[in-house]
Order: sequence, then C-alpha cells, then structure tokens
Amino acid sequence: MLADKKILLIISGGIAAYKVLDLIRRLRDRGAAVVPVLTRAAEEFVTPLSVSALAGSKCYRDLFDLTDEAEMGHIQLSRAADLVVVAPATADLIAKMATGLAGDLASTLLLATDKPVLIAPAMNVRMWQHPATQRNVAQLRADGVRVVGPEAGPMACGEHGPGRMAEPADILAEIGDMLAAGPLAGRHVIVTSGPTHEPIDPVRYIANRSSGAQGAALAAALRDLGARVTFVTGPATVPPPERVTVERVETAAEMLAAVMAALPADAAVLAAAVADWRVANAAGQKLKKDGSGRPPVLEFAENPDILATLSVLGADRPALVVGFAAETAEVLAHAQAKRARKGCDWIVANDVSPGSGVMGGADNTVIVIDDHGAEHWPRLNKAEVARRLAHRIAAALAARQG
Repeated sequence: MLADKKILLIISGGIAAYKVLDLIRRLRDRGAAVVPVLTRAAEEFVTPLSVSALAGSKCYRDLFDLTDEAEMGHIQLSRAADLVVVAPATADLIAKMATGLAGDLASTLLLATDKPVLIAPAMNVRMWQHPATQRNVAQLRADGVRVVGPEAGPMACGEHGPGRMAEPADILAEIGDMLAAGPLAGRHVIVTSGPTHEPIDPVRYIANRSSGAQGAALAAALRDLGARVTFVTGPATVPPPERVTVERVETAAEMLAAVMAALPADAAVLAAAVADWRVANAAGQKLKKDGSGRPPVLEFAENPDILATLSVLGADRPALVVGFAAETAEVLAHAQAKRARKGCDWIVANDVSPGSGVMGGADNTVIVIDDHGAEHWPRLNKAEVARRLAHRIAAALAARQG
C-alpha cells in the first residue's frame, strides 16, 4: 500500500528506538523507501549499521558532513520524501520542533521540510505530563503535525503511565492514512471558521455565538480527502483539527489578511461568522461609567467583506468560492440574494434562529445553493454535513479541471 512512497525516518534517542527497526521492516515490506536519520543520542540505542541494513539506504547522521551535503543537501533531503516520521520523538526533540531550533541534522530537517510530519512521542510519564511538553505538543498540533500515541503502560524506568511509544503497527497505520491518495490530493483549500471579536475597548468586544464546530468539521473532512488545508479561525470554542495549517485571528480585518496571504488556493470555504460591523471609535483604555447615567456612544463602521473580496478577485480567485449564510428568517430568499450580491459560486444557508440549536449545537440543517438551484439537506450531524460538502467540493473541482 506504500509502493513508491519515500519516508524520511528520524530516530531520536530513547529506549523505544529499538522498536523502530521493526517499523522499518514493515515499511519496506509494504513497498516504501526509507531514508533514515539518526541523532547522536539515538546511536546509544541502535547502531547506524543495523538501521542502514534494514532500510537498504544510507543512514544520515551529521549536518556538517560535506560529502553528504555534496550528494544531497539537507534542504533537498528534507523535501525529497513524501512524509517525515519522527520515532521515537523525545521531549527534547519535540521542544526543538515547537520552538524552531535547528542545531543538528534532525532538527534542521524538520525546520526545513515542507512535507507532512508524523511524530510518535516516547518518554518518561512525568516528562510527558509536564506542562512544557504539553504546551510543545499542542503547538505542534496547531502547526499541522500529526501525533500518534503515546500509550500508557509499564516503562523501562520502572514507572507506569502514558509515555510509551505507539507500537510499530499503529505507527504504520497512521502513515498509511496520511499517504492515502484522495480526490483532493494536490489541492489547496482555505477554510474560515469561528466568530470574530471586534474590540470596544481593551477588555470588551462585539462577537456572536458561533462555536466554530462546522468550520472545524469541514477542514477535517477536506483534509481527509487529501487536500492541503489552511484553516483561518477566529476565537472559536472548538479546537482546530489536526494536520491542517492553522492561522488564528481575532478581527474581520485580520481574517481577510490571513485569507489573502494563504492564496493561491483551489477553493475557499468561508464558514466563519464574521462580524458585519466594527467599533470605529474603539477606546484605548477601559471605558468607565462617569456617573451621568448615559452609556458611551459607539460609532460603527462596516467590516471588510471577505466573501465578496474573494469572489471578484480576478486571476487569483479560487476556482470555487463557497460562502455561508446564517439566517434567522426567510432563509432561502436571503441566501439566494446574498449569493447574487457577493458573486460566489455556492452559498450554504442555515437557520440559526434561537429555536434551531445550530449555533453551538452538534447538528445542522443546510440548503446548498448553486447555479442549478437550491438543494435542501436533512438535519445532520455537523461532521456528516462536512463530509457531504467536502465530497461535493471534490466533484466540482474535478469537473472544472476536466
């Protein structure tokens, strides 16, 4: 299932390194080419000779080996693979990845790569549970790194708990999932999600009740079909999915800037509940009551229209621009008018009136409006709405390319 796939396998220093020899064998059995990289600490647990013999490939070890740089520079080495796997991933190497340090071959390759990265953490239970490690892993997830394990159980140090490296079979399954070709393979899709917060003063803001659940589900569904997803999210309550590029923003202006910076893209799915207005006279200090009984006067200005901006962009316009319309009355009529006004390809309309339970809820009822008319979907879990919409987007892009 991995025929013609190239895996750059970085082995760092930990007792679990011995399990990686079995992982190499399993990868080779399934047709993958394995290019191994050993850290200095890893050489205390497995030898370059054993790793190289099983991989059938030269084992890279030193950033400053001029022969290796002449044969294959570290930049090329980091980008020639289909996937970069770090197993075991020690607390030290995870910290280097999270902070962008590049002091040896392994960390330099990880900083220079533009390929998907999978890590299999392995360390003492207290090291794994330490707040610093948890912060670093959270940062890597936000950066799009996929994490498999660790598992709970007895450890070589005699303690028991989470920290054991995932078994080779489980790591192999994750690798297969990440390399599985899908209908959106090679496509780049931008997804916006969540609310925006428009400041009134340094401690108050205008917002809405969007949880970001539908946008996060869409990003995950598009990713699972093989797309490279840039996920631009406001301050949502639902965490972003793994293995997507996350751009966090607060305001509508920041969201527009992040979307424009992410171009070019094959499709843009604008599911965020962007505030239509911002406070033009936002205060630099916290607003105080002055004893007069009169509230402060807030002046409003219209926010940039992200959907309309993308829809009429010209040469850089995504091939498919999908907007969302959150309505509380006359849902279909308002959504159809919005599509005509904005110039987007599709509008996904939903009823977010108080009785619908959509905002912050698990389910959604949508109407997909395009050139062919309005397609009414039944009430579905938001993950299923996302899955159906992702497949519809894949089919539309394939038809346009054809």
